Amino acid sequence: MKKIMSKYAGFLAFSLMITGIYSCIPAKKFEDLQRKEQTCQDENKKLRTDNQQLVTENTEMKVSGAEMQKNLVQLVKDTTDMGNAYHRLTSLYGELNKSYDKLLFNNEKLLAGNTEETRKLIGELNSTRDELQRREDRMKKDSLALNEREKNLAELRTGIKEKQARVDELEGILNRTDSTVNSLKKAVSDALLGYENNGLSVYRKNGQVYVSMEERLLFASGSTNVEKAGTDALKDLAKLLGTKKDISIVVEGHTDNVPINGVLASGAKDNWELSVLRATAVAKILLKDASIDPTRIVASGKGPYFPIDPANTAEARKKNRRTEIILSPKLDELMKVLGIQDK
Repeated sequence: MKKIMSKYAGFLAFSLMITGIYSCIPAKKFEDLQRKEQTCQDENKKLRTDNQQLVTENTEMKVSGAEMQKNLVQLVKDTTDMGNAYHRLTSLYGELNKSYDKLLFNNEKLLAGNTEETRKLIGELNSTRDELQRREDRMKKDSLALNEREKNLAELRTGIKEKQARVDELEGILNRTDSTVNSLKKAVSDALLGYENNGLSVYRKNGQVYVSMEERLLFASGSTNVEKAGTDALKDLAKLLGTKKDISIVVEGHTDNVPINGVLASGAKDNWELSVLRATAVAKILLKDASIDPTRIVASGKGPYFPIDPANTAEARKKNRRTEIILSPKLDELMKVLGIQDK
């Protein structure tokens, strides 16, 4: 800029000098001078234009320089901040690296110190795993056994259910039989009401009705002929039994234990024969009632072998000399349920 102003000042001095000497120079020279002046003016104009352009460019360069200076300051600041941050990160990295090395060292030391303990733990884990496997195997085996037991239990339950049904059926039959026996006892007691406590008793035993008749009601001593009072009682009983088609009849003769001397008028040689003959005599009187089927009656002699009173006294012997008529409801229904069939 200073060079341009100095050049411009020189041009002005030259112009003044030319003007001062203008009047004293020849025309040709004057024309030369005029041409030179014109040239100088053109150059001066051009220089002014260039100067103006340079001033504008200078201004723009100043603005651009200021902006660049501002950016430079910011860049310097950013660079400084980044440098500081870098140094901090470098320092932190160094510390972290040291900490990592320390941790790695401690870890290696810890692993080295715990090798035996680790082996022990691994051994325990393997042992535990084996034990779990054994337990699992046992559980599978127990599960199979349990399934088999459940199957057997189901079969048992089915069997029990079937048996219970059979028991219920049997109980029903027994209850009906019990009711029949009670009804029969009452009917017999009613039919023989006039003879009870007169050498005759009616009672229930083992699901059967017993009509026990003492010797004094039926027979004379050693005889097999039934007395009139006994015959009347047997006829009354036969009338009732004739209406009870489902009642089985067993006649049992019993004697005392006093031996028979010789042969009795009836032909009996001993007490056993006497008991059989007496039972047969009672059965025949019962069969005089045509409504009783002979197949319903069984006559047997027990002799002295089933005494009521085992004492060896006159009173005991009196009790033991008796004839028992045992009445039993037919158990066909019960036998069928039990699977027992008559042959």
